[in-house]
Amino acid sequence: MLGPLSNLARLQDKVKTKRVSSYDRTGNNKDFVRLAPGETAELASIEGAGIVKHIWMTLNTQDAFIRRNAVIRMYWDGEREPSVQAPLGDFFGQGWGEEYNFASLPLAAAPAKGRALNCYFPMPFGAGARITLENDSEHELASLYYYVDYEEHESIPDSLGRFHAWWNREITGVQPEEGETEWGVIGPQGNNATDKHNYVFADIEGKGHFVGLNYYVDSPGPMWYGEGDDMWMVDGEDWPGSLHGTGTEDFFNSSWCPNEVYLHPYFGYARVPTNKLGWMGRTHCYRFLLEDPVYFDKSLRASIEHGHDNALTLDLSTVAYWYQAEPHKPFPAIANREGRANMPEISFIDVHRWRHEWRKALGGGATLWGHERKTEE
Repeated sequence: MLGPLSNLARLQDKVKTKRVSSYDRTGNNKDFVRLAPGETAELASIEGAGIVKHIWMTLNTQDAFIRRNAVIRMYWDGEREPSVQAPLGDFFGQGWGEEYNFASLPLAAAPAKGRALNCYFPMPFGAGARITLENDSEHELASLYYYVDYEEHESIPDSLGRFHAWWNREITGVQPEEGETEWGVIGPQGNNATDKHNYVFADIEGKGHFVGLNYYVDSPGPMWYGEGDDMWMVDGEDWPGSLHGTGTEDFFNSSWCPNEVYLHPYFGYARVPTNKLGWMGRTHCYRFLLEDPVYFDKSLRASIEHGHDNALTLDLSTVAYWYQAEPHKPFPAIANREGRANMPEISFIDVHRWRHEWRKALGGGATLWGHERKTEE
């Protein structure tokens, strides 16, 4: 088995290390570029064959939501459709336009307070590479600092797939006959013998292998969001598929409904709710399948239930990472700025209003505590 350092001592022939960066071409110290509102900057345009080895960037703007309002795209070998398309923060491991520290092997958001964004996924190309950043904001991006470190090769093997990353988002709905429930708290829950209603985080055509997922869940209720099974349909197979999970936290290599920050190189929880009313609020889970990729020859449909039998309303957004042979299935157009905005935060005031309606439903007794139910229940 080869580890991450196994080839470090191997001497290379006909390989050159190069960098594209935002350094000041005049020799001054203004080592950044500016992006006007609506402008797309070309961060790198590389000819020939090579491998992008590392991307670093940081930015400054009056837009506090720039990590969702800026969109990063990458193109390999002269293609017209991007192989990478995601909001900037989501791609590097920060959800909801927030800034927070994140540490994993391929991606990191480093101090100060997560403002330094790093990617170590290798990105091969045989006939050119192009990386762009769109400032889909009402504010100027006053300063963008960046490095794109890459190797220049005479050629690369045909066996090297191209790096892909896709952002998706959905406000999930519930099963009408069950209502919004979990653990059978509201009523009986059905069996789910299909992936039809699942949240889809990868819909891929071609040959390749899946290597990672950033999973951002915003739960408007306090119930555990993670009874959903992950389901993988490889090369067009039917349910239950080649890989079928047992719960959201199980896929993310944890257990028993975790609600704490934990950062492993391959998996973890980079952000958890701060209000601590159950699991209400924002949780960022991640898993990188660096030792155990999911291989496919023709296609891959990867999805996860939003609660058992898809019985929870959640704001789910994900960035999936994989390698494949080109051409790839074009991504849907990314949601517009409004479509990338956060859902309103559920607060203690909202919870108190729910309690008020519950009191009225039980007759408005003066000493109702909160555990009571209607007699017919």
